[in-house]
Amino acid sequence: MDFESNNWVWEGMYYYPRLFGGIMLTAALLGLSTSYFGGISVPSLLYPFPYLSIFHKKKHEKKRVRVYIDGCFDLMHYGHANALRQAKALGDELVVGVVSDEEIIATKGPPVLCMEERLALVSGLKWVDEVISSAPYAITEDFMNRLFNEYKIDYIIHGDDPCLLPDGTDAYALAKKVGRYKQIKRTEGVSSTDIVGRILSASKSGDAPQDCSNSTPVGESDDIKHKCGAEKQAKGSQISHFLPTSRRIVQFSNGKGPAPNSRVVYIDGAFDLFHAGHVEILRSARQLGDFLLVGIYPDQTVSELRGHQNPLMNLYERSLGVLACRYVDEVIIGAPWEVTQDMITTFNISVVVRGTVSESNSSMEGRQDPYAVPKSMGIFQVIESPKDITTSSVAQRIIANHEIYEKRNTKKTASEKKYYAERKYVSGD
Repeated sequence: MDFESNNWVWEGMYYYPRLFGGIMLTAALLGLSTSYFGGISVPSLLYPFPYLSIFHKKKHEKKRVRVYIDGCFDLMHYGHANALRQAKALGDELVVGVVSDEEIIATKGPPVLCMEERLALVSGLKWVDEVISSAPYAITEDFMNRLFNEYKIDYIIHGDDPCLLPDGTDAYALAKKVGRYKQIKRTEGVSSTDIVGRILSASKSGDAPQDCSNSTPVGESDDIKHKCGAEKQAKGSQISHFLPTSRRIVQFSNGKGPAPNSRVVYIDGAFDLFHAGHVEILRSARQLGDFLLVGIYPDQTVSELRGHQNPLMNLYERSLGVLACRYVDEVIIGAPWEVTQDMITTFNISVVVRGTVSESNSSMEGRQDPYAVPKSMGIFQVIESPKDITTSSVAQRIIANHEIYEKRNTKKTASEKKYYAERKYVSGD
């Protein structure tokens, strides 16, 4: 009998769900008794309206924000890496556009690194989710619409330093106009122009890196060879203006150690002027275990082995470059030249590896084998270097075309001085 008396309720809910639902919800909100409606409790009201759950889900599912940043990324350094880190912090997914060789030549002059090398460097950074190759230097309306529609980009990112086209207009004017532009803070103390200046300064002092790479498991994949017997001179006027802080190290770190049973892989070197060869050897090393620990030689060690003009990047600059790599879990800042038993025990190292590409140096002759201990323990392994690029080979590209780069640097240095003279404090970072 109860079922028959309540039949009108169910029929009303079936044929007029929205109207009847509104009546039921109004009754509940007004505190009226639900006994008149057949003892139907308020929570059960959602059952006849499955479409309400759709709105419930949509309310709690946050849209992932996709951000875009572009650049030449020539002579990749920790300033580039920090820009990408900041950009990633403004969204959930970071898409990076790498400007084509042709566009760089047209706007800045010839790049030091080719597109393949620059793509390897950008793809190897831990904050990058997607890469667009051969991106245009200027954000045109067509390309901007492609970013919004095809790549689902929400915001276009750039640093607080001005980016002007050859005609003097702002390269990001369109993105700003449509309200889809966000700004990050430029990393002070480094730029590609500054690095080129260091290399050119070293070449003028007669202590420039020489491209004498060979294939041997002994030595570093990025060591710098100098003219044998050449008189080493003091460092030139090009010095690093980088101000290291503990906060920056933390920002670049993963913040996690290896698990108790992790297979820890150790590789060491100078890692000066971080390049595609470094990325690929680190990728290969990481594949041999669960945790990649990288030892970075102190400046003094590199100078003793490679000459007073080296390293081109100081210890903290080199450490940040390595920490930014997605294949690296932890670094030893100022690692010892020799891999000792104490090191192996302290860090629970399972295997010590070296690459096959190196740069021979006469000053290394007669030195004790830095890998004698891991070799005696049977945990030393030589792995094939995927690329033959080295720090000195990159430097030689600049030295070989020094007139072009000196002319470009003169112009760029003037604009950078103007930027630093006029810049104001930018929060964030």
